[in-house]
Amino acid sequence: MGWPLAVSAGLMEKSPRALLGALGALSAGHLLATFLVLLPFALLLALAEWQRPIQLGASLLVIGFGAYRLIDQRHPRALARIPPTQLALWSFAVAIAHGAALMLVPIYLGLCQAADLDAAHQAAGALVTANLAMAVLVSLVHVLAMVAAGGCLAWLVYRYLGLKFVSRSWFNLDAVWAASLVLVGAAALAFNLVSWR
Repeated sequence: MGWPLAVSAGLMEKSPRALLGALGALSAGHLLATFLVLLPFALLLALAEWQRPIQLGASLLVIGFGAYRLIDQRHPRALARIPPTQLALWSFAVAIAHGAALMLVPIYLGLCQAADLDAAHQAAGALVTANLAMAVLVSLVHVLAMVAAGGCLAWLVYRYLGLKFVSRSWFNLDAVWAASLVLVGAAALAFNLVSWR
């Protein structure tokens, strides 16, 4: 969701290089945040005897954070324009606040361990829980996909559409994101409670 800042940097500097530089800084911050979120889950899964309580707690945490974001939708005005020198720090802080890598947490919550899921989900669960190197690889692939998607949007808006298009067509991505957190957390909680019995 940092691509509008990349557009802003490009438009303010009147340079595609500024847009690309902003995407680089945003990528660095998001990657660091993804590592920070995934690392504890990768390490905690090694503690097999605590796996169930950790999964239940993480499910409740995801649900609680999603519900909080649905209720409190304010954004600080100070974050409207971030200087290019602080984009990596901004990306890290916002990725942590918005739950970087939480979309990858269902693998760690046990959704991919259920017997009735397809082979691809079971394989993803086995790969990601295999070791820390795989968690790092998942983080890198996630950030590359995020930068590719956000970078394409930023470039299209910067080069062809402009700010009028963004201001007229904007919808609340935060609400969609928060609702998806609640749904994923609830699904993980349900799977864990059903498999516990």
